[in-house]
Amino acid sequence: MAFLLPDSDTSRREVIRHQGRIVELFLNTLADVPEFFAWDRARRRGTVLFIYDQGLPLTDPHGHVARTRQLAHEVLASGPPALTAAEWEHGRYGLTCFMDDLVDTLPDNRYEQLSLADQALRRAADLVTAHHGAWTGIGKWLPRRLLSADPVLGKALLDGHQAVAQHADAMPLATAVEQALDLLGGPLREGYAHPWRT
Repeated sequence: MAFLLPDSDTSRREVIRHQGRIVELFLNTLADVPEFFAWDRARRRGTVLFIYDQGLPLTDPHGHVARTRQLAHEVLASGPPALTAAEWEHGRYGLTCFMDDLVDTLPDNRYEQLSLADQALRRAADLVTAHHGAWTGIGKWLPRRLLSADPVLGKALLDGHQAVAQHADAMPLATAVEQALDLLGGPLREGYAHPWRT
């Protein structure tokens, strides 16, 4: 749930229990909303932007919610920022590494196999959504955003991840990741270099 606060208050995230259920609150002052929306967009996930754009207003006596909702709608309509050339290259390289490691991991090494499958799915989802100029997500929103951006490839990636989890079979996910990489310019191995971050 999202709440708009007067500027005399402090923006924050808070978790409460209401009628036996855990509720996560996104509390923002009116003055902080534009900056917070810019930060949310920069992450390419738009979590709170979607809450304001698609949520059901409970009360709005001064029209602040309507104006905030309109701003959220405009920011979402502009889409997430495009990846830079360096981000594309680094993303392809990282995804290639996780795919290669996944294929090389023995099926009885379940801890490593599952960890690699998770990383491959997350990285592929971020790159596929970016390719389509769509929003990405984490947690329950990762499959929703991925399927929305690319229903066919998204389903192949998610089904492949499920095959690793249920049957220790990495090949369907590796095949789907390869398809994602082909969409983005192919796997990136030899010749890739980037400076260490300081």
